[in-house]
Amino acid sequence: MRILIATDAFPPMCGGSGWSTYELAKGLRALGHDITLVQVTTDVQVRRSAVYDGLSVDQYRAWAPRVPFVRNYFKNERLYSRLAAYLRTIIRRDSIDIVHAQHVLTGPPSVIAARAERVPVVCTVRDYWPICYWTDLVHDPSSATTCPGCSPAMMTRCLRPRAGVWHPLTLPMIPYMTGNLRRKRRRLASADAVVAVSTSVARDLRDRAAELRATRVETIPNPVDTAGIRAAADAGPRPMDGEYAIYVGKLAANKGSLRLLPAIERANLPWPLVVIGDGPQRAKMQDLARRSGRDVRFSGWLPRERVLIWLRHASLLVFTSYWPEPLSRVLLEASALGVPIAAMNTGGTSDIIIHEVTGLLADGERELGDHVARLVGSAPERDRLGAAARRTVEARFGAAAVVDRFQGLYRELIAQRGSATT
Repeated sequence: MRILIATDAFPPMCGGSGWSTYELAKGLRALGHDITLVQVTTDVQVRRSAVYDGLSVDQYRAWAPRVPFVRNYFKNERLYSRLAAYLRTIIRRDSIDIVHAQHVLTGPPSVIAARAERVPVVCTVRDYWPICYWTDLVHDPSSATTCPGCSPAMMTRCLRPRAGVWHPLTLPMIPYMTGNLRRKRRRLASADAVVAVSTSVARDLRDRAAELRATRVETIPNPVDTAGIRAAADAGPRPMDGEYAIYVGKLAANKGSLRLLPAIERANLPWPLVVIGDGPQRAKMQDLARRSGRDVRFSGWLPRERVLIWLRHASLLVFTSYWPEPLSRVLLEASALGVPIAAMNTGGTSDIIIHEVTGLLADGERELGDHVARLVGSAPERDRLGAAARRTVEARFGAAAVVDRFQGLYRELIAQRGSATT
């Protein structure tokens, strides 16, 4: 098959969505398929084309001003027709059989282009962009309160904590915000298949978007190269002597980072806590750590290879996220390395962690602290949960199995399109 993958991010500088796209492209290439990659970037300094691990990436520049709402318009409505026209030329040039869009910037334009060129199109939804203007279902960022449902009234409430004293001036933007979501959903509904990365995302798409109820929605997780993760994690020496707990992620309200210190205090953690990441709550966390007298070490962001080495030798991972995490790559990689995990039970986390089998899930801060204490107090329990997590990730999220599911979906959609046109 000749497959066009349109993506918002790609290695080497990217987050989880980019690495997941890379694993998919690499896996499809290994199966003998021809892969064409197009990446949208708002970095005007980036080169027009790039190569990573032998995969050539056409980079489409999409400048957007740093002005709220105006920036979103440039990255959405203004981008769609231009990127769709570009993707149409790629489809014709490479005789593409199927298009697979990977995220919010490339989703609607890919559907437009594929429909115009009469080829099937798949769109992966990695967070909540079709049903939440902010993409995260969070009503109040300061408390990570989940929104019960998007409406003009809820948008009014959502704007207040984000705009602060400027809140009254932002209210006229609500018609644009509701229209923006409606346009995204209508485009997405025209895809031959929508892929949700977790059962949580699939459920919210069906429950919160009437436009998508007649659309085929498949739940296929992000692929994980478990062997590659382990090889990278074993490529460096142990980063510090002795046992330690670890946190990896952005230091922000939706990640529950301010709840990290209370959890380890409740657990009376006897080891150092290594915090890998950065964000708006770092200064507050450092102040809490100083006042607690606990050994908390902040590294800031590290290259992915270094993060994997730190994870590999950690005695446990604490995952405090409070927003409905779609499917955390940190949890997948830690599980692949057999790291025992104490996590908040939110979003797609339960797709990865089976409570008492592959990790411990908590419904609140106090319970999370109790779970950390339980893991600290029992090395056999840590070994049991870590080993089960490693086996489960290999079986359910291993790149070979996940990529094979995508291959089967592509073939089915291509066959359906072919029969419909004969």
